[in-house]
Amino acid sequence: MKRGLILIGALSLATMLLYSCDKAETSTAAGESTSKEVKQGELNIAFVYTDSVINKYDYFKKKSEELTEKGKKFEGDLQSRARGFEQEIQTFQQTGGNMTQNQARAKQEELAKKEQNLMTYRDNLMQELSADESTLYSDVYDKVQKYLKSYAETNNIDVILSYTRGGAVWYANDAIDLTSTVIEGINKEYTSSPTDTAK
Repeated sequence: MKRGLILIGALSLATMLLYSCDKAETSTAAGESTSKEVKQGELNIAFVYTDSVINKYDYFKKKSEELTEKGKKFEGDLQSRARGFEQEIQTFQQTGGNMTQNQARAKQEELAKKEQNLMTYRDNLMQELSADESTLYSDVYDKVQKYLKSYAETNNIDVILSYTRGGAVWYANDAIDLTSTVIEGINKEYTSSPTDTAK
């Protein structure tokens, strides 16, 4: 069902592209459109393997490593707190018999609260890492999209498609595959940009 919807979406896109090509001459002739005139049969299309571009983008690799390190630090901190909590439980189990009923009840309530706090702390860490990951992907997609727009304008390309397995594009000629060129170019732009080195 999902593939059927994707196929319908791809066919709709192709129809819209062909329709817009037919209408390009009339709208530009009337002076109503400021976009570049594209005649049917002159549409320059290329594609990139999206996963490859993202995974081989040096900025993404660097930020992913930083995120992984942050995750390891969080994990170590959480494990340390969990060990402290477990030690406290063991101590209570060993010495609880010497406490009065009220003391034992108070200690149990204290331990239950600490357990709840530990779980809340864990959930907060997970949410923070998830938000960081989401922000990273959004940032990377913005940077890649900006680069592809510039690349397309420089190289007179009208459409650059995203090629992913199971996506809307089922076949594309390797001659219009820009993946390696885009990876090389976007990494060159990243390493030569002084603004990203401070991040």
